[in-house]
Amino acid sequence: MSGTTLDDYTDRYAARIHGMAQSEIRALFAVASRPEVVSLAGGNPDTSALSMPDLSKMFTRLLHEQGPEALLYCPGQGQPRLREEICGVMALSGIDADSGASPDDVVVTAGAQQGLSLLATVFLDPGDIVLAEGPTYVGALGVFQAAQTRVKHVAMDDDGLIPEALEEALADCDRPPKFLYTVPTYQNPTGVTLSDERREQVLDICRRHGLLIVEDDPYGMLSFDGRQPLPLRARDGGGVVYLGTFSKTFAAGLRVGWVLAPPAVRDKLVLASEAQILCPSALTQAAVTRYLTTMPWRQQVKVFSTLYQERRDEMLAGLADVMPSEMTWTRPGGGLFVWAQLPPGLDSKAMLPQALAERVAYVPGTGFYANGSGHGHMRLNFSFPSVERIHAGVRRLAGVIDSAVRLRETFGA
Repeated sequence: MSGTTLDDYTDRYAARIHGMAQSEIRALFAVASRPEVVSLAGGNPDTSALSMPDLSKMFTRLLHEQGPEALLYCPGQGQPRLREEICGVMALSGIDADSGASPDDVVVTAGAQQGLSLLATVFLDPGDIVLAEGPTYVGALGVFQAAQTRVKHVAMDDDGLIPEALEEALADCDRPPKFLYTVPTYQNPTGVTLSDERREQVLDICRRHGLLIVEDDPYGMLSFDGRQPLPLRARDGGGVVYLGTFSKTFAAGLRVGWVLAPPAVRDKLVLASEAQILCPSALTQAAVTRYLTTMPWRQQVKVFSTLYQERRDEMLAGLADVMPSEMTWTRPGGGLFVWAQLPPGLDSKAMLPQALAERVAYVPGTGFYANGSGHGHMRLNFSFPSVERIHAGVRRLAGVIDSAVRLRETFGA
């Protein structure tokens, strides 16, 4: 043996690898998962709200009745029965046959994250431009970074993406963007929702510019007032590729999502998926199909929504009680997250080591921008921690912020 190690091969990495970096959230997991740390950082659903005895019986019956079949390979597009059930799920949100939704145009994926990766494979070349809300989902930024694309952020406010900012972003591009990536409903990380008026404006702008929309909708069913906004895909069947997932409404660990796309795009997505993973897991697809057909899953979504609303209310009340008056935050109508703006002069990334020392975790705002901005913001999750841990976490976080404010006042901005 010559003594060569794997480190000697790093100069052979593909160019796209050199720009890849661990996300702010993944880097936190090792520390935030310690039991003494109150983590407001993740985005997990609270699977303890599921009935484990009932699920155990469901999985047992599944293996007894379909085990040999469920443990084989399956079609690369996904099992036909699950694709039919997915269309039934989308119909509850307004994406039905009248708006062009068909099982034939559904591609089952390993979570919506793989759907994003497939779309990047199909559409994006190095140097291409993608438009995305600023801030935007950190997992999407990772996909776009790996594809060596340029992300141009479009400003948001409490009513979601600003149409005028979208027009300005389009005018400022040196080449036509490949698509607009958006999470219009209970957005990650801000929790805000694109208003109905703006949904129509955004669709009109994209039609006029021939701009494809990629709509990511993991949280739409988790509405706190029962009035889920009509997705963009339900309003325009031709110009929107739709991403969905069961990670937030059932179980993230099963890794089952989907893409609804026009036939030409669908075919390329299937080819790309077969090249990546050959086929999605037959076992987890069978489990989701059985869950949708034999379990009271709609009631379970209501259970999640009621639980998360209670926790959101506790978080908002706690923030109002203990945070400085200079601090502001969003009031989400659904989903999993609050987006907080710190008092002027504070840096959420610089504060994080002290927060972890005080046994509380959050995600700095920098993780949600491709250009490294967002230092004055943080994302707080309320879906997973209990009410008691939310109270403790907010109190600890207030102490960290108070210390940072005092330092700012002592030493200047």
